[in-house]
Amino acid sequence: MKKEEVVERYSKVFPRAARVTYASIVGVRAKNAKVWDIEGREYIDFLADAAVQNVGHNNERVVEAIKEQAERLIHFTFIYGFPVEPLLLGEKLREISPIENAKISLGLSGSDANDGAIKFARAYTKRRTILSYLKSYYGTTYGAMSVTGLDFEVRSVVGELSDVHYIPYPDCYRCPFGKEPGKCHFECLEFLKSKFEGEVYADGVAVLFAEPVQGDAGMIVPPEGYFKGLKRILDEHGILLAVDEVQSGLGRTGKWFAIEHFGVEPDIITLAKPLGGGLPISAIIGREEIMDSLPALGHAFTLSGNPVASRAALAVIEEIEEKNLLRRAEKLGKQAKKRLEKMKEEHELIGDVRGLGLMIGVDLVKDRESKERAFKEAKKVVWRAYELGLILAFLHGNVLRIEPPLTIEEEVLEEGLNRLENAIRDVEEGRVGDEVLKHVQGW
Repeated sequence: MKKEEVVERYSKVFPRAARVTYASIVGVRAKNAKVWDIEGREYIDFLADAAVQNVGHNNERVVEAIKEQAERLIHFTFIYGFPVEPLLLGEKLREISPIENAKISLGLSGSDANDGAIKFARAYTKRRTILSYLKSYYGTTYGAMSVTGLDFEVRSVVGELSDVHYIPYPDCYRCPFGKEPGKCHFECLEFLKSKFEGEVYADGVAVLFAEPVQGDAGMIVPPEGYFKGLKRILDEHGILLAVDEVQSGLGRTGKWFAIEHFGVEPDIITLAKPLGGGLPISAIIGREEIMDSLPALGHAFTLSGNPVASRAALAVIEEIEEKNLLRRAEKLGKQAKKRLEKMKEEHELIGDVRGLGLMIGVDLVKDRESKERAFKEAKKVVWRAYELGLILAFLHGNVLRIEPPLTIEEEVLEEGLNRLENAIRDVEEGRVGDEVLKHVQGW
């Protein structure tokens, strides 16, 4: 088939609700940080397949684990029986988790993990109210969609869970309170206190959902001390802290879990994207007494704990351990940010560079003083990058998402950054016309 034929047939089969397009890449083969399309063209993947391939595309250890397991036992339902593979995975997750004496619930996606976290939190606390953040993203199932603070359009059509309230995330580049970095007094925490005084009964709140690094909002990293101050407030009122590590977990930021950068222990962690090395699997990691609060089959799926997906997940964790990918993510992240900061000095289109490890955002702006988001320019950069052989996307309409595999070779990372800079330069110098905008949908 030709690329154009595949793209056309997609439009006839799949609804727009199921996907979003950045570039017309028909991927047919991949290895580590490179992808080849149906026409044989090679791309550097700066997305790690949407932060899934932390250990690289078609990682040999993961592939062998899948093959070996598929030949022996593809599925034996975890909810009735006792297959060994999910047990080994659960024990390994307990080992690497920052939560002591944790128990694990396995699922299929980040969305269902966050749905489960809602149920466990409400069951344990016997409270209904939930706090979440504006511009947050937790998934597309009903519960996850209901606590998401980034896109309210779908909820306006299909409805949502009740008793969800939102607070602003600590964004130091575009502070919702108009403060400058280093000159604020955590007005974002004071806002939460005032919300308790006027709108929300604090002792009726079950849980606050948070992303340690707010991903789809544009890679927003909270300031030092924020989560410690937040946890003190939550503990005072018996409110649980649930952190979504779906995008930031398993080494992406240089630690197993991004929340470890901030010196607090959450009550619940949700995990998915990179866990299966490309296979669908998720996990909720929580304090034992919280995870024991639901009755039998209170959060279970026939295919959860699938032996093949569990073996793949174990292989992912083993690869991260043996290849010391936490350290590598930290090292390569520093190298990438240094290069991106240099680009910022030379390109007015770049307003801010931020992130932890290899979870980096490049904020494109029309004007550095006003920080007006450069929406059209972001689309053009992504399209030109595609033409130059670089897979790229943007978040919040204007923030370039830089999340290559943790295993990316240093020379491939450098070449990807070269292509990115060339794309930015071409856009700044007017070599990318408005006609490309119709090809880049984005989100």
